[in-house]
Amino acid sequence: MKVKIFSQDGKNLGEENLSDKIFDEKKNDTLVYLALKKYTSAQRQGTHSTLTRAEVSGGGKKPWKQKGTGRARAGSTRSPLWRHGGVVFGPKPRDYNTGLPKKAAKKAVRVLLSDKARAGKLIVIDSMKIEKPKTSEMVKVLKALNLYGAKTLMILNPYDKNVMLSARNIANVAVRESANVYDLLLAENVVISRATAKKFEEVL
Repeated sequence: MKVKIFSQDGKNLGEENLSDKIFDEKKNDTLVYLALKKYTSAQRQGTHSTLTRAEVSGGGKKPWKQKGTGRARAGSTRSPLWRHGGVVFGPKPRDYNTGLPKKAAKKAVRVLLSDKARAGKLIVIDSMKIEKPKTSEMVKVLKALNLYGAKTLMILNPYDKNVMLSARNIANVAVRESANVYDLLLAENVVISRATAKKFEEVL
């Protein structure tokens, strides 16, 4: 996979060959869906809880005698049919993690990176350096790369705190140290550094 290399000023520095194993993976929508499902499910805390009739306070005494009142039988004031009663089949704390093999999760990331590369939405820069955290500096970089206003994901490894601080006030721009399926699907353009591309070859 051949891609153009740019400086953060937008200058074309030539072309470079990227690993086909990472950036030329076959399309696999089913795998991407499963990886996205795993990611979004893992974001859920699963701490929701309702009280059953056994857990609601009170209700120990039978409200009225079994027969002779003309009313329906009742054994507790905490029946689910009653106000202040327990909840039937309500949510309880649980783990929403769907599980996915590590190799499959890595392949899903490779599939999305390859999609971006084939569509010309993967931009490789030589390096990214900002001396002091300033939003205006990041805006200059984005304008130089014709990305200002577009949903952009920057994956920089090693992670640069100044870059992150410069980008955090800009709408639709996210800076990450590693790639995940959710961020890749959300972004229109993906910016990676040469060092990140090498890291992908090691990790993915």
